[in-house]
Amino acid sequence: MSAISRRTFFQGAAIAASATQVMGANDRIRVGIVGIGGRGTAHLNYYLKIPGAQVAGLCDVNQAARERAQAIVAKANSPKAGEFDDMRQMFEHKDIDAVSIATPNHWHALAAIWAAEANKDVYVEKPASHNIYEGGRMIETARKTKRMMQVGSQSRSVPHKIKAIQLLREGVIGDVYEARALCFKRRKSIGITPPEPTPPGIDWNLFLGPAPMRPFTKNRYKYNWHWFWDTGNGDIGNQGVHEMDIARWGLGDLPWPETVSSDGGKWIYTDDQETPNTQVATFACPGNRMLVFEVRGLVTGPEGGLPVKPGNTVGNLFLGANGWMWLDGDGFQVYEGEGNKQVMAEKGDDGPVTILHFENFLNACRSRDHKKLNAEIEIGATSAAWCHMANIAYRTKEKVVWDASKMNFKGSPAANKLITRDYRKPFVV
Repeated sequence: MSAISRRTFFQGAAIAASATQVMGANDRIRVGIVGIGGRGTAHLNYYLKIPGAQVAGLCDVNQAARERAQAIVAKANSPKAGEFDDMRQMFEHKDIDAVSIATPNHWHALAAIWAAEANKDVYVEKPASHNIYEGGRMIETARKTKRMMQVGSQSRSVPHKIKAIQLLREGVIGDVYEARALCFKRRKSIGITPPEPTPPGIDWNLFLGPAPMRPFTKNRYKYNWHWFWDTGNGDIGNQGVHEMDIARWGLGDLPWPETVSSDGGKWIYTDDQETPNTQVATFACPGNRMLVFEVRGLVTGPEGGLPVKPGNTVGNLFLGANGWMWLDGDGFQVYEGEGNKQVMAEKGDDGPVTILHFENFLNACRSRDHKKLNAEIEIGATSAAWCHMANIAYRTKEKVVWDASKMNFKGSPAANKLITRDYRKPFVV
């Protein structure tokens, strides 16, 4: 793969987004939702609650999913939305202003690029992309088309997490030398499901899109697509990308690591899953700092005496010269000195704070200023790239060295091959 220029990739100079017409603060934004499974249904319910938003389009390869979504729209006394099985048809409609993408990971980039090229603003779920190359193309497209492109890293809009990161910036624990991102999320075996005829009402060709054609199996379809390299990125690119983003944020939004190593495996179970259920990745970072990421899908205890929720410990540890901080969805705590004295504790925010991220997206659509997005595509694509780097190190069994000037790995053809993928025509990024 040829080297990608810094401007084209993540280090590009910011180009202010603008438009010939700026929406007023009260203008209605008509949103089309692509992918209406569990997460897409959450998108639907958020937009139905936000004044000034209208769900105008529903797109899914599964007819039953579209019908369920339409029933939710009707129950909310909202006008009936247009229905589409192919997102390209929805993108052609001039009565759609923005799209909200909640497809499987392998579709995120191409859907976002097509939408932006059709002059739609874009909210795309995390991880921003399925591979490193795609993230660069998304940034390039957003800048070229001057469209808003928000990534679903909603922690960037959560008040107590914003406050915690600001405290780190102000030196609450001194110079931060390490971030530890923890994804201890219990995942049970997915078992083995054999190939079978595609169920009626599902367009399997459109579901696979950029991925290789495979026989339909239940495990490759509903949710468990996360655990296959064709369509997902394992838990480091699922739940984990949230913690990766927070870890980078707490370290000053580091653009790139210097080296990455990763080990682990798919242990204990014999089933269809390809991605690891146990993984540790270590990133050596500029300025004598490091980031450590750990995935545990099996039965586990806590880390460092932290409280264990039923089956899960998900959050971030920040280690500094004078103490440490624990940050998760429930709040944050700050500990000081050799005696680990707790000097600060703040509970998380009550209520559905994720809706704040969608409101931030819609407000930026009205202002036409991509710098007002809390998780603009350059932020989301970079955090996703760190997850992809960890998986590349895991899959190649190499300690990989990242060359930020050439946007590739030094001296590793195997790692460089995994920067992108072989796309199935016509679904080519």
